[in-house]
Amino acid sequence: MNIIETHDLVKTYAHKNAVDHVNMHIPQGSIYGFVGENGSGKTTIMRLLTGLAEPTSGSFTLNGVSNKSSKIYEARKQMSAIVEVASMVPSMTARDNIYYQSLYLGVKLTEEDINELLKKVHLENVGNKKAKNFSLGMRQRLGIALALMNKPKLMLLDEPMNGLDPQGIADLRDLLIELNEKEGMTILISSHILSELEKIASHYGFISHGKLVEEITAKELQNKCRKSTT
Repeated sequence: MNIIETHDLVKTYAHKNAVDHVNMHIPQGSIYGFVGENGSGKTTIMRLLTGLAEPTSGSFTLNGVSNKSSKIYEARKQMSAIVEVASMVPSMTARDNIYYQSLYLGVKLTEEDINELLKKVHLENVGNKKAKNFSLGMRQRLGIALALMNKPKLMLLDEPMNGLDPQGIADLRDLLIELNEKEGMTILISSHILSELEKIASHYGFISHGKLVEEITAKELQNKCRKSTT
């Protein structure tokens, strides 16, 4: 079953298609690597899926629910996303960020819940350190903790490895694999660099100039690469 499908999805800005008749299929339980150059349409598609923008034409489904249905708002409650910038307060600790954002969103979290979230993203030992003093990798992991508050079945991450050092990339990879394998979370993760995703993705979608060029499984991609080198 596909947790996300798009059907001839189009988004037009200034008479130009930023998303050009895209048909995506993201299987439930997958880590879907969304690969394309900067400006290829990756972020725009995530904005459409999250409701930050509306399609010009075409449609999509989340867990079988059409974006044209009033039930899409309920379907989106099972999804979390970090699109462009993770939302956090730099002057607060990781714990306070989670606590105050949970109040703002109306999500009831116990002290134990907050401890569990911090542990899950490996920030349980940062103490009173403010978010503004975190490394970029730590800020990304805090952003994911904030996105996990509603216990989503689906997470959308827009270029989360941008600017991370090799250790930060490795830590983020490990966390995403853990969320996928232990909790069955489906993850849509974008990047303009294929090598950043090849250690975690089970499926890929390649997009260029708003058009989806190809969808392929990790195994099929590996076989293609082998054939091209022989």
